[in-house]
Amino acid sequence: MVSVLLSEAVVHHAELPMPAILYGVVAMGLFLALALVTWSYKDVSNRNPRRSNKQAGH
Repeated sequence: MVSVLLSEAVVHHAELPMPAILYGVVAMGLFLALALVTWSYKDVSNRNPRRSNKQAGH
């Protein structure tokens, strides 16, 4: 009885599809790509020709 309980207590772990460090590398690459997209929109509103000079400084 005890041997049956002990044999069922063994947990089999599944292997990751890639090394664990690559998950961090992929996440960092994704965040850098999103930061590049965000940075590319900087100062877009100031280039709008219909915007008044009073609003251009904000």
